[in-house]
Amino acid sequence: MLKKTISALLVISFLFVFACGNTMVLDVPAKTTTGYKTATIGTYGLINKDDDMNPNVKYRLIVGNFIWSIILAETIIAPIYFIGFSIYEPVGVKTGNEVKGEKG
Repeated sequence: MLKKTISALLVISFLFVFACGNTMVLDVPAKTTTGYKTATIGTYGLINKDDDMNPNVKYRLIVGNFIWSIILAETIIAPIYFIGFSIYEPVGVKTGNEVKGEKG
């Protein structure tokens, strides 16, 4: 019983440490007098992509959330959250010189 409790606490603590997506405060191109507006850009997933993805921001896959969604697949709720709402995190503003599929 003690081993199961310790294991559960360890898994929960790893979830909070290794499965995180960061929000960023960026100057995003916009139709304003300066041409930019400051915005807090958060993570998005497959479910909220249309609402939360900003086309002027570069995103990357959150590997920790992807791995946790596989490990916790039996729980059903964890993968829905990780993949549906928090699988990509912002890394910066697009410069306009990006080529589709190019890394960097």
